[in-house]
Amino acid sequence: MKKIMILGASILQLPAIRKAKDMGLKTIVVDMDKNAIGFKEADVCLYISTIDIDSVVEAAKKYQIDGIITLASDMPMRTIARVAKELNIVGITEDTAFKATNKVSMRTCLKENDVPVPTFYRVKNEEEYKNAIRGFQSKLIVKPADNSGSRGVFLIEDIHDEAVIKYAYEYSRKYSRSGEIIVEDYMEGPEVSVETLSINGEVSVIAITDKLTTGAPRFVEMGHSEPSKLERGIQEQIRDVAKRAVKAIGIENGPSHTEIKVTKDGPKIVEIGARLGGDNITTSLVPLSTGVNMVECCIRIALGEKPDIEQKFHKSSAIRYFDTPVGILKDIEGIEEAKKLDGIKQISFTKNIGDKVGIILSSVDRIGFVIAQDETTEKAIKDCEEAIKRILITVEDK
Repeated sequence: MKKIMILGASILQLPAIRKAKDMGLKTIVVDMDKNAIGFKEADVCLYISTIDIDSVVEAAKKYQIDGIITLASDMPMRTIARVAKELNIVGITEDTAFKATNKVSMRTCLKENDVPVPTFYRVKNEEEYKNAIRGFQSKLIVKPADNSGSRGVFLIEDIHDEAVIKYAYEYSRKYSRSGEIIVEDYMEGPEVSVETLSINGEVSVIAITDKLTTGAPRFVEMGHSEPSKLERGIQEQIRDVAKRAVKAIGIENGPSHTEIKVTKDGPKIVEIGARLGGDNITTSLVPLSTGVNMVECCIRIALGEKPDIEQKFHKSSAIRYFDTPVGILKDIEGIEEAKKLDGIKQISFTKNIGDKVGIILSSVDRIGFVIAQDETTEKAIKDCEEAIKRILITVEDK
């Protein structure tokens, strides 16, 4: 029996654990949280941090794993790269892992390879931050160099507002593991993500996903839908930029999730990850719209096998997240009625009755979502919106 190591045992990794077991593989799952939900279904549970590289390498050698993956999580990528190197199994290189998880290195690499990116500055301290601000004439984005899920992202709309400028620096730096942040041009235009799979250096675009965010100043994602509704010519440009970005940072085998803004000057890279897209994009939306099981594909690539990436059908899918008032979650009604609506495939909540519901500052603050499948993207979105209307969420003041 072949053995696959999965970094992470949270709900994000459940699709990988379940699919690996369906494939007859032995699952060796790593997470420092002993209560993580994935441990209930794993064959071997290892209570190790996914970013404790040396300990994970030691465990990988002990269990003589045949492959290693993670879903929708950036930081374990450096661990995966080291394990792949030490055990001589399929995986990204350490150089690629660094470029995929450090936004400064990522942008520098892309710029050097003529892949379009916004104007940006690397900032190590407050003095460099102030100097960087002077290089902009209009709106700009401040973000940590090494985090994800919209954590620490802030838009400065008035570059002369000293109070906002100071707040943005302190807010973003708080979420930076290294203390470094990035100051860059604010790109205006529709945002999409591109889901790709690379096999022996050949990059295949599986889907282009439209995004819906909270907008300024933090841009937390509140919905996704596919296939994209952008015109075909623009989509071809997006495909080209995404493929060039994947090759530039060196992803030879495995997935990539590339976020792109379509500006007046054409598509430009927001970020690129050497992993599957989160927010149920690649675990739910892609299979619902194309029939391609990207989780299984990633497992097969990690094992050195050839995956089936051929599109099985042409449908549409969408996800929409609940937007609720701030307070204490008291009650949720109408879920079963909403599940009976046409097109609805899943309704899930990530918070329980009695939990605190805060302002949506990052993706972890959202309380739940609805997923739908239909004949067109517009219909799938409408299905989600109709289901959300049927669900009554009661939130009381603290």
